Amino acid sequence: MRKKVLGLFMVALFSLNNSALVADGDLSIIPWPRQIDLNSGFFAPGAGTAITHAQELASEARYLRAGLAELTGLELETSADGGQMSAGTISLRLDSSSGTGPEGYRLTVTPEAVEIAASATAGVFYGIQTFLQLLPPGGPPAAGRVQVPALVIADGPRFGWRAYLLDDARWFHGVDAVRMVLEQMARLKMNRLHWYLADDQGWRIEIMRYPKLTEIGSRRKDTQTGGWRSGQRTGEPHQGFYTQEQVRDLVSYAAERQITIVPVISMPGHASAAIASYPEMGTSGEKIEVETTFGVKYNTFNVADECVYTFLENILDEVMGLFPSQVVHLGGDEVKFDQWLASEQVKALMERENLGGPAEVQRYFTNRMSRFLQSRGRRMMGWNEILGHDLHGFLKNVGAGEIAAGSGAGKLAGNAVVNFWKGDIELARGAAEQGYDIVNSLHSSTYLDYDYESIPLEKAYAFEPIPEGLPEQYHHKVLGLGCQMWGEWIPTRQRLEYQTFPRLAAYAEVGWSQREARNLQKFLARLEVQKDRWDRDGIGYADVP
Repeated sequence: MRKKVLGLFMVALFSLNNSALVADGDLSIIPWPRQIDLNSGFFAPGAGTAITHAQELASEARYLRAGLAELTGLELETSADGGQMSAGTISLRLDSSSGTGPEGYRLTVTPEAVEIAASATAGVFYGIQTFLQLLPPGGPPAAGRVQVPALVIADGPRFGWRAYLLDDARWFHGVDAVRMVLEQMARLKMNRLHWYLADDQGWRIEIMRYPKLTEIGSRRKDTQTGGWRSGQRTGEPHQGFYTQEQVRDLVSYAAERQITIVPVISMPGHASAAIASYPEMGTSGEKIEVETTFGVKYNTFNVADECVYTFLENILDEVMGLFPSQVVHLGGDEVKFDQWLASEQVKALMERENLGGPAEVQRYFTNRMSRFLQSRGRRMMGWNEILGHDLHGFLKNVGAGEIAAGSGAGKLAGNAVVNFWKGDIELARGAAEQGYDIVNSLHSSTYLDYDYESIPLEKAYAFEPIPEGLPEQYHHKVLGLGCQMWGEWIPTRQRLEYQTFPRLAAYAEVGWSQREARNLQKFLARLEVQKDRWDRDGIGYADVP
């Protein structure tokens, strides 16, 4: 049995007779708050305790009530009386003068009562998460009562974008797995789920106008196993997709937990499943099958055909009808240019639009899709290939430089969000200095499909979203970070959990806590209590140091 590092934390919080002042090091809060002031005494919730709340916070009050029931066994009454703090209550209140920002909160615990105040519902929800982390991690204690130390926490995140990417395209995981991910993200104050729903190996979202996307694109006849160059196969078909009703339910479930789901629909590459469904949308026009192997594939959308833009815009209209996220992720990575270079239609497009090479063809496509999203009140996000850099050497032998010399495509649309994942860090610095918003997802530090030797917990915790050397005046262009659970070799929920946890807690603290407050050894001590929480939830984490 693994060693439990509970120490004074358990003694101070759960002993009924200990009234000594606890130290902040005894609190197992992840991510670590901005400011904690500890006071004397404890608050002991009991059967007579009530949850009071502002009318707008009814959902948050229900969430708190359920969490308290799970952790203490208490079934508390709730009342919408404005959330004013009074003896024997846990109150939830909106306070525009709190000064904690849209996701910040102030948690006040006295021996008589508890108050969570914030300027917006997100802050109240995060204050609830912190309060619940002050309760016993494994469920109701044998004594039947708990005590929470008197304190005041003033808190708010360092970054506004704290994301986890779930790849459902390579392996379909299903509704229960997505709900698990969302719940665990919420408990760690992460606020964006990048939901990867379309790639070469599967199309996972129902589109009413194009039913073949799921009739054909959601099914593959076999799957590669054993690694990138392996000839091994499962010998079994794999299929699955989310109905629009299921998507709506998950979007609502996420919103209740202050999480925005950002749909990821790859284009113009990583498109084989869509092209297998509608071959006329591919550059070659040839009939293909949904891919059964992993890696970078050759099939691309025919960006010279106006019918393709109609097809993609109709798909995105349905997607935007399901996801209220202001940002829509269109991928844009690892586009193989072979089919474009062999296409007379694409060659004609290049001449007509004065495009100096395939990188400019991609930028032309990207800007068209960005303008379309902007016309719908949305904003495009893409991997940093959308800037035109040759990250993979695909341009070396096609007579074009790293960024093609034509003038027709113009500069990448200024409102595009660059999801930086690969290349020299200078590329990220340059994008920020050019005015682009960035989400830093550098693969060597944030890819959860990498094993624990490649990205140990210590390396995940050490990740710094702001690129080294970026002048301070551009720091605000770094919206935050993403960690990516790519799915090629993650066929089961068990493996998904093992690769995600405990590193998700490290990324959560990187995104939320102030850089100067991060301390690996203290984090590891707090993580031992977090593991108890995961044990309670049945999460199969990797028990790594």
